[in-house]
Amino acid sequence: MIFRPISPWRLAAAYVLDLVVGDPEWFPHPVRAMGKAIRAGERLLRTSPGSPPRETAQGAALSVTVISGAWAAAKALLWLSGETGRRSAALMEVALAWTTLATRSLLQEAGSVLDALDAGDLPLARTRLSRIVGRDTVHLGEAEIARAVIETAAESACDGIMAPLMWLAIGGVPLAFAYKAVNTLDSMIGHPEPPYTHFGRFAARFDDAANYGSARLTALSIIGAALLTGHDAECAWRRWRRDGSKHASPNAGQSEAAMAGALGVRLGGANRYDGKTVSRPLLNPAGWRASRKEARASLRIAATASALACGAAFLFGVWIEKRRRTTPL
Repeated sequence: MIFRPISPWRLAAAYVLDLVVGDPEWFPHPVRAMGKAIRAGERLLRTSPGSPPRETAQGAALSVTVISGAWAAAKALLWLSGETGRRSAALMEVALAWTTLATRSLLQEAGSVLDALDAGDLPLARTRLSRIVGRDTVHLGEAEIARAVIETAAESACDGIMAPLMWLAIGGVPLAFAYKAVNTLDSMIGHPEPPYTHFGRFAARFDDAANYGSARLTALSIIGAALLTGHDAECAWRRWRRDGSKHASPNAGQSEAAMAGALGVRLGGANRYDGKTVSRPLLNPAGWRASRKEARASLRIAATASALACGAAFLFGVWIEKRRRTTPL
């Protein structure tokens, strides 16, 4: 079978493992291997500047190779572990699924930024923020740091939590690994600015497609989390429907708009990337300016949304297994 959903109990075990262990620096994380493969492939393919069509084709070839390689590597590891016994196969599947999830990492990294703000250490907050965002952070004030944390919590709830859970539930570890490759490609080469304008076009479009469904599910989970945590779920729903498609990305604005409504804050606006200012549409433009209070609340909402997403993926897996047992061959 090309796509085999992960067992709901193994998915739950991987989710708990992520909450307990997170993403330790010493662990040889598969995403780091994917990053090295992308850099090596880029050096091999881009030996000299080429025409836009050639660069687009080269980027597409690199993307397809890395994505299919990630899928095949996960499939091979599962097969090899299965040759040594069912227990080994189960442990391998749980371990590999764990590496695709990032709830603890998101909460820790974003929380450490806010801890620095609480301590009054603005330079440290900027340094820590630079680990989790692509924008320039060196001149950001407290309100802009808080906004960046909220936007990151909303967006990362999709590509670090909801999307991996969704692909694990649909196609198991190999499909989740393929998704992580897509996401890594987009973060490394999927930029509209030179030198990746053409070379990264395929990666960027593939990432848009891979996240289309999960981005909207993330927005719904944020709305549900807002309801459970005592925030404004109704406003989250309205702002998602009104502002979710204003973002340049077809996906990033979905969860950010829902989060903006839930917290009553204004997101979007001007950011600087490599010294250049990029203006984005405002989400919930009538909202107030973000502060540490709302940034802390965004992490509680993200954590609750993560739990809701895991619960939904688990129930989907139970339904799939029940359907498989009752459907005649």
